[in-house]
Amino acid sequence: MEKIVPLISSSTAGPLGVIHLPRVWQKALLGGLGRLADGYKDIGAGYDQMVLGALGVDSDKAREFIHSKKPTYAQFEAWVKACPGVKLDKATIYKSNAAVMGYIHQDDVRQGILNAAGLADDGSVNPGAVDLNNIDDWTEFHASVVK
Repeated sequence: MEKIVPLISSSTAGPLGVIHLPRVWQKALLGGLGRLADGYKDIGAGYDQMVLGALGVDSDKAREFIHSKKPTYAQFEAWVKACPGVKLDKATIYKSNAAVMGYIHQDDVRQGILNAAGLADDGSVNPGAVDLNNIDDWTEFHASVVK
């Protein structure tokens, strides 16, 4: 079975307006099917925990729901909306989105991503983690399809 590099960017939002939530769904769905590319976690630390935690969604329950029900993205958002204690007010969503977009990787992570992509670490690439993660995904995707 072919493994798949997730290509939904952390900057992508679904109908609720929560960025990174579609990526959480994609990675967990692929993980539950045993198809998530090596090196990726279906619901890991970092953005996954940051976004689910900000919304008040239990990450273990989200993983369990996605693994067992294999929902469409719309079904996943409906499940999120129905979670007890979920916070989907504009201020919470704004703060979560701002935290994701404002995150900057440590120097060694940035250097590793740029090096793997063949890019110079000379300040010419946006240092935001979302953009660097996109570059990392594209590098991994390319390697997986041309191997």
